[in-house]
Amino acid sequence: MTNNDVIRSVRYILNISDQKLAEIFKLADLEVPVVDIKDFLLDEEDSNYLRCDDETMAYFLDGLIYFKRGKDESRPKTPFELPMTNNNILKKLRVAFALKEDDMHAMFELAGFQIGRAELTAMLRKNDHPNYRIAGDQIVRYLLKGLTIKIRKP
Repeated sequence: MTNNDVIRSVRYILNISDQKLAEIFKLADLEVPVVDIKDFLLDEEDSNYLRCDDETMAYFLDGLIYFKRGKDESRPKTPFELPMTNNNILKKLRVAFALKEDDMHAMFELAGFQIGRAELTAMLRKNDHPNYRIAGDQIVRYLLKGLTIKIRKP
């Protein structure tokens, strides 16, 4: 799943404008012009399509956390884990939407996907842990789909 797909999905889930996306980036101290955000949201086939790199995605996810949960100025900013992996995206989405393990399982169930507790926990571990497991694109897609169903209530 591309970084652009994640941004598109989050934009849809929260039903926010391109301007609000720019504000989310700004919360993490990155100025992204609305024109660039529009290009992030375009189809890959479009000539104006702009690929969102890993560092920009890290800023977006941190901004999303600040947007959803508030920014604690007393805490130091944590360095980015680059390259941005599906596991990092899962962790950041979990924090942004204040999801506990049971909440994440509920999101997967809403999306029609079953995942074991040990499997999910393995994906949320640090990458140097012996039980770490790489999350595939499908896992992120199902989490985003579950969040969409929960928040948008289609």
